[in-house]
Amino acid sequence: MPVLTRLIPSPVVVDIRRGAMDDLAGLLADQRISSSGKLAIAISDGSGRALKERLAPVLPGADWYPVADGTIDSAVKLADGIKGNRYDAVVGLGGGKIIDVAKYAAARVGLPMVAVATNLSHDGLCSPVATLDNDNGRGSYGVPTPIAVVIDLDVIREAPARYVRSGIGDAISNISCVADWELAHEVNGEEIDGLAAAMARQAGEAVLRHPGGVGDDAFLKVLAEGLVLTGISMSVAGDSRPASGACHEINHAFDLLYPQRAASHGEQVGLGACFAMHLRGARQESLLMASILRRHGLPVLPEEIGFSVDEFVKAVDYAPQTRPGRFTVLEHLNLSTDQIRDAYADYATTISS
Repeated sequence: MPVLTRLIPSPVVVDIRRGAMDDLAGLLADQRISSSGKLAIAISDGSGRALKERLAPVLPGADWYPVADGTIDSAVKLADGIKGNRYDAVVGLGGGKIIDVAKYAAARVGLPMVAVATNLSHDGLCSPVATLDNDNGRGSYGVPTPIAVVIDLDVIREAPARYVRSGIGDAISNISCVADWELAHEVNGEEIDGLAAAMARQAGEAVLRHPGGVGDDAFLKVLAEGLVLTGISMSVAGDSRPASGACHEINHAFDLLYPQRAASHGEQVGLGACFAMHLRGARQESLLMASILRRHGLPVLPEEIGFSVDEFVKAVDYAPQTRPGRFTVLEHLNLSTDQIRDAYADYATTISS
């Protein structure tokens, strides 16, 4: 009988615990990622400086590269600075912008990349995608999956709680994203990867149903694991489909239509996911999702992030244009502006009753 297998791109090591950052040098040496300690470490101009002071004594062979912002220009500048210096790996030490810049730069110079996350704001820390600002707004660039992911729960606790809340919204939105993927399979015959879908959905369900909160180590670990699994699910699928559906189209619409007022990614996709579940008739699931998001201090109505009903309706109407070719419940229903307004009124009444 033939043995059938497939290789799944994933990190060599995932270290999620208290104090993990202090053991970074040993972990990289033990995993043969960097036995020499010759590393290029990307940090932010702000909070990254304190982390440099903390880690520089245990990483004497490292060079530190401050990154100004999350743009394609910063990523190219980092790659140019790294080129030709014979580093073992590139380390992205910070939040999502720093990690995405480091992922792109590492891919550009052909080095492995290590993600050391200082917050849990979204699922990009382990994904095969770098999201960077460019002259046309924002673009997604395919990159290799990080070779290692390190998440120190002590460091996560030091970050503002809003970052954790954003990650909660992003993780829970997976449930709606997978439902959209399955809808595209049923209606249009789009190929669906069952393993990727299972990983993304279970990551979302684990966060949705965990009784803990943002101050609880057990909950933070489940959230971190969920975000890592979501990133791996995208590697398995070969694109962002397991974690990007109608909720993310709505998020992109907010960013494009109201760039100076947009809320965090997780707040917007969480709200979008609740509304998308309501649209597809999954009323109980939408109610549960809304109640859990509220428990964690996340918005479930547009006015809770400073948008009027008219602005929300406009964003939902515009949302399908943000991802041409992607099929979600929004494309399936193809609602008029008046129908979106009626659906929102029903949604708002349902979750507020």
